[in-house]
Amino acid sequence: MSSFRAATRPFIANCWKINSNRVYIKAFSSVRNFPFGVCRESSPAPAEGFMPGLARSKLLKHTHEEALKNPELVDTGVVGGETKKMNFLQGVNDAMCITLATDETAVVFGEDVSFGGVFRCTLGLAEMFGKDRVFNTPLSEQGIVGFGIGMASVGHTAIAEIQFADYIFPAFDQLVNEAAKYRYRSGNEFSIGGLTVRSPSSAVGHGAHYHSQMPEAYFAHTPGLKVVIPRSPIQAKGLLLASIKDPNPVIFFEPKILYRAAGNYEYNGGYSDNRGPLIKIEQVPTGDYELPLGKAEVLKRGKDVTVVGYGSQIYTLEIAIQMAEKHIPGLSCELIDLRTILPWDVDTVAKSVDKTGRLVIAHEAPKTAGFGAEIAASVMERCFLRLESPIQRVCGWDTPFPLVFEKFYLPDVTRCFEAIKKAAEY
Repeated sequence: MSSFRAATRPFIANCWKINSNRVYIKAFSSVRNFPFGVCRESSPAPAEGFMPGLARSKLLKHTHEEALKNPELVDTGVVGGETKKMNFLQGVNDAMCITLATDETAVVFGEDVSFGGVFRCTLGLAEMFGKDRVFNTPLSEQGIVGFGIGMASVGHTAIAEIQFADYIFPAFDQLVNEAAKYRYRSGNEFSIGGLTVRSPSSAVGHGAHYHSQMPEAYFAHTPGLKVVIPRSPIQAKGLLLASIKDPNPVIFFEPKILYRAAGNYEYNGGYSDNRGPLIKIEQVPTGDYELPLGKAEVLKRGKDVTVVGYGSQIYTLEIAIQMAEKHIPGLSCELIDLRTILPWDVDTVAKSVDKTGRLVIAHEAPKTAGFGAEIAASVMERCFLRLESPIQRVCGWDTPFPLVFEKFYLPDVTRCFEAIKKAAEY
């Protein structure tokens, strides 16, 4: 071993260079110069992770005209207004800013939110609206949600943050047994519809089992709650404003990989910013607007396979569809973003499957009893005689969320492509 170290020390010393918190590996002209082969120059992964394909997604609205062309915005009063470049995080922040500015009963609270929170979603709100309206709480998820229920019950608009969706489970009793049933058990005399619980969710590539989970299916089983998962800055702002104003308690999961990971150059199978960043953010209406809860959005029309997802998984499915349509001549896929998990828009999905006869569902959560199972069962009930192939589910595996095997756990482009191909060629 000592001879190996002696032989490789000159190469190691010449190879690594630390600069501006980045580690680069110099590529040598021949593999003989370096025992481990040629390594390309690359940047380390950002904290929020990489979102493959997002930089080139056709789903993001990059111009003022594209942003305001959305038919759902027609009756909101923002169509003739201004737009502003925002990433996902800024869209969330802007929704809370508008709420605090227009609703004097609104309060924002959670762990570390007064100085912006761990992802900086609440940055600047305490300075703008005061620390009596944007404030920190103890590290108790049960206490945070219980406090929110109390605030909402006396007429406040309560916006609570659970720092990671993985830590929402201590608050499970408060959400499922208290918040969801509050109005029902009082015979509609009392309501806590002013409660919205925000929480960063989903995987980023290195979060392991306590910072990567998608627990939406647990709450989708609970009448009295609404569960929302947006995919983009425009959607995040509009759906969060709708959630805050909805007369029911809402759990709003935010795929944290989308916060700032708006895209970098894809480079030789990896990612690099050595050619300059290719940042893709949306033009978001600056006004107050709401997008409908419980309504799916058809992002791409097609005639052969219906593909359904939500949150960050939409961008993976977009690439998988492009691959499938390239490799299978004449194939046309329809892509649907559910946006709301509870209540979910079964009519839009069933109408699409009636047309295509095939269905592929993808989500990050484990397959067994995941929300994809509910979609599959409902579509079977409505479209059984129209189905041309078995419904395909592409999900996380039925294991705890792993760290070193995270890329194998997630329903990536390859797995989604194979499912589309299998459905199309059955």
